[in-house]
Amino acid sequence: MSELYSLLVTPFVEFSFMRRALVACLALSLGAGPIGVFLVLRRMSLMGDAVSHAVLPGVAIGFLLSGLSVWAMSLGGVIAGLIVALLAGMTSRATGMKEDASLAGFYLASLALGVLIVSAAGSSVDLLHILFGSILAVDDEGLLLVVGVATLSMLLLATIFRSLVLECFDPVFARAVGAGGGWAYGIFMGLVVLNLVAAFQALGTLMAVGLMMLPALAARFWSEDIGTIIGTATVFAVVSSISGLLVSFHVEIASGPAIVLCAAVIYIASILLGTRSGLVARLLRRPHYHDPGEVRR
Repeated sequence: MSELYSLLVTPFVEFSFMRRALVACLALSLGAGPIGVFLVLRRMSLMGDAVSHAVLPGVAIGFLLSGLSVWAMSLGGVIAGLIVALLAGMTSRATGMKEDASLAGFYLASLALGVLIVSAAGSSVDLLHILFGSILAVDDEGLLLVVGVATLSMLLLATIFRSLVLECFDPVFARAVGAGGGWAYGIFMGLVVLNLVAAFQALGTLMAVGLMMLPALAARFWSEDIGTIIGTATVFAVVSSISGLLVSFHVEIASGPAIVLCAAVIYIASILLGTRSGLVARLLRRPHYHDPGEVRR
């Protein structure tokens, strides 16, 4: 029992940086988990990845002007993410190009520009910090930002929840009855950008989307009820965060990739064992062939 306590609890009791990282991960799980579910339901799973790359130029400019200032980099990331999302939407409407293709073009350009800015103005250490994060180094300002964004996300999602659900499952009816529509979508996309900017403080721009999308994708294999899916995704995100922090502490590996890999393990296990559409459940539900002659006898 004492060995189990020292393995699972002692790191958080004895080290303040582990407690700070735990609080940040829990906040990210509560804020980003439900948003990932709605991205999956709206068939916009890859948009989260695109936006997480799109914020990089703003983060890089904030770094260039103010160094590793949490607020400067976050403000730059929010502005850059919103600009790329707006440009992609406007290009799609003006040219008829699919929005995902338009967004892909802009986010690739943004990623290259951001890497170029950081490489020109900083060191390789700065570039690695921005791209991959360091949750064990989250300070008071970063923790305040993550918790604040998570709180705002939960409040706004509760406000627009009905509109988002209706638009996910019956967008034609939602537009006919005027249930939210454009303003709900705008708020939702703003929350996507905010959560990815908050997550980059801990996981970096390249890893931030992992904690948002992998638990949401895994949760879809366990239920069809949207409330259950959101709750399951949040639990998976929390478990991934705690497991990843403990693995990174004991094995002495990078914390961000460890958290995302733990989420990936849960995702793969859900593909195999999920009660709704996992491979094992599908095999068990498959009808068995019976010889008609045997049935008559």
